[in-house]
Amino acid sequence: MDKLKLHSPDFTQENIERLAELFPNCVTETRRADGSLKKAIDFDQLRQELSADTVEGPQERYQLNWPGKREALATSNAPINKTLRPCREESVDFDTTQNLFIEGDNLDALKLLQETYLGKVKMIYIDPPYNTGNDFIYNDRFTAEDEQYQQNAGLRDEERNRLLHSEQYQKNQDSNGRFHSDWLSMMYPRLKLARNLLRDDGVIFISIDDNESDNLQKICEEIFSENNVLGRLVWKNATDNNPTRIAVEHEYVLVCCKDKISVDSVWKSSISDVKDLLVSKSKELLSIYSDESDLKNAYTLWFREHKSQLWPLDGYKFIDHAGIYAGIRGVHNPGKEGYRYDVLHPVTGKPCTQPLMGYRFPKDTMDKLIEKGRIIFGDDHTKLIELKSYAHDYQEKLSSLIEIDGRSGAYDVRSLFPEFRTAFENPKPVKFLQRFIPLILKSDGDIFLDFFAGSCSSAHALMELNAKDSQFRRFIMIQIPEPCGEKSEPFKKGIKVISELSKERIRRAGQKIKADNADKEGIDELDIGFRVLKIDSSNIKDVFARPDAFAQGDLESLVDNIRADRTVEDLLFQVLLDWGVDLTLPVTEVSVTGKKVLFVDGNALAACFETGIDEAFVKQLAELHPLRAVFRDSGFASDSVKINVAQLFKQLSPHTEIKVI
Repeated sequence: MDKLKLHSPDFTQENIERLAELFPNCVTETRRADGSLKKAIDFDQLRQELSADTVEGPQERYQLNWPGKREALATSNAPINKTLRPCREESVDFDTTQNLFIEGDNLDALKLLQETYLGKVKMIYIDPPYNTGNDFIYNDRFTAEDEQYQQNAGLRDEERNRLLHSEQYQKNQDSNGRFHSDWLSMMYPRLKLARNLLRDDGVIFISIDDNESDNLQKICEEIFSENNVLGRLVWKNATDNNPTRIAVEHEYVLVCCKDKISVDSVWKSSISDVKDLLVSKSKELLSIYSDESDLKNAYTLWFREHKSQLWPLDGYKFIDHAGIYAGIRGVHNPGKEGYRYDVLHPVTGKPCTQPLMGYRFPKDTMDKLIEKGRIIFGDDHTKLIELKSYAHDYQEKLSSLIEIDGRSGAYDVRSLFPEFRTAFENPKPVKFLQRFIPLILKSDGDIFLDFFAGSCSSAHALMELNAKDSQFRRFIMIQIPEPCGEKSEPFKKGIKVISELSKERIRRAGQKIKADNADKEGIDELDIGFRVLKIDSSNIKDVFARPDAFAQGDLESLVDNIRADRTVEDLLFQVLLDWGVDLTLPVTEVSVTGKKVLFVDGNALAACFETGIDEAFVKQLAELHPLRAVFRDSGFASDSVKINVAQLFKQLSPHTEIKVI
């Protein structure tokens, strides 16, 4: 029974809880007078969150720290002056697709997506560099001392940019004094920005191995909060035949979320869907097959075909007259001495081997379980007995162990690129990724993000699942144009950067999926396209000089603030980013009084970047009642027209929001 508080509300703790929702990494622990722990705010960390510059703070606290951490935090908060430029010629179904492929540094991409996709991404999967010594190619800046050291060592140029083609740059060697620190400083700001994009019920899956798994968990506990780190899955993905040390046959998948309470309801409903599918299938098969052997064969074939969909309950591999079941050690007593008695094997008649700690149940309970057929016996009495656990009795939980051959990822790629023996290094298997996607992405329009896209196995896996279950899941792939190794097969065939290979994989995978499902109803509507957007400098010219620094001849170049090499679509997509409008919405071109106007999603936005805009044009555009309208700042025929625009829209379309660039 709860006691009455008998005191006024603790506003300090309420404020701490509010700050914890906004800045979970600023929450730490302190001790009360009685020695018990309570939440507190790390004010040095909070000051850093609210500052664009590095804030020093000597106070000791329980946390993971490394050289460059404050700089990494400042980097995540610092704005950038860049944009996304559409590339139609490299896209597939540019006008109709709702998928995106963003080419460029993922730190920049995540910043650019903050307005548009804030709190909208349902699932993130990333396969970041494992920091093995040859997979680290991100152009981040850390401390000034580190930059000076790297410039002296030939790793950076005079403008402090890392040298992309440098052999030392491509390998974050363990001889580097900041081997782990550099990796942490690379990951930290990206995960902070990724958390902002997640929905409240969104989940992020992060592949990693032993090199950085502990460090990854620590920064995720700081960014997502310890309570929102759901667990670590173990992927038994290969066999290590090296006899000189412990055989490493696994990797990990760290699973985190934005809000555990919101995720739990989605997670349980997903498990329930799989459970219902198993139960309905068992009823169907039992109505068809009376022979036990035929029943098991039919179920085995069906199970193999749907294994990727059934993975939360993939232990339920058997079927009998009562339904589909798994064998569990539920009769074994864990942790302390249990009951001791003999259980006779039905074939040999000899006592079965007893569990180490005995049986959990007394003998009369065991006899009833045997009578009801709930006990699984081995081939002979030397095997331990197990308890049948039926799908209809299943309680929601997940196995932390995944067993999928990691080498199958290479075969997935080879089937699409027969001209290459090795197109990508260590691509993730499609089946591996399909373990997670159906669990989280349940509704049409759910957005999937992979900002270390690499071989784009995740886009392949998602499109294949969409074809199988007729769902409409959307993806956003982000990949840096990392140079292909000069000795690699793609490089020798003229493919210079990995992002080109990534896009080609999506193209080929989409065509193959449609061909493999040609007879399936509705397959023509499957979205296998993607809009290619490339990160570039802003479309707006940089003007930072003082007025007295300009010569008379420079003034004419300032009349138009748009860069000369930019297209109308370039300008439009920067407007979409600035306004937070979905980057996949359809765009149509309409002529209004002879001037080109781009309409986004019908009437959601109207953009005209032509010059000579007069009042007649503005009146006609206003009569179309767009929700938003945007013009080039230098595009008006006169200053009076520019002044009258707002008044004309106020009279003819008062709900229209107007901006200029």
